[in-house]
Amino acid sequence: MLGLKDTCMHPESNKPYIISSSGGADNSPEGAQGGLTHGFVVEFASAEDRDYYVSKDPAHQAFVKKNGPRFDDVRVLDYEKGVY
Repeated sequence: MLGLKDTCMHPESNKPYIISSSGGADNSPEGAQGGLTHGFVVEFASAEDRDYYVSKDPAHQAFVKKNGPRFDDVRVLDYEKGVY
């Protein structure tokens, strides 16, 4: 997952377009994880870049196809910093 930051290329510039990517295994003592074991945050410069990543980026599509069956439960939350 974290390697997608370097393999996802913008369709016009042919350069990496993910601004930042981080994640890891849950270590919360609160017990509110709902069974989820890992979390990831991927930051994009625009909603358009995010939308391309989700629906068209060949590297992301290949990752989902290869790894999707391994995941029991996936949740996605999109948000804009500072908008509540």
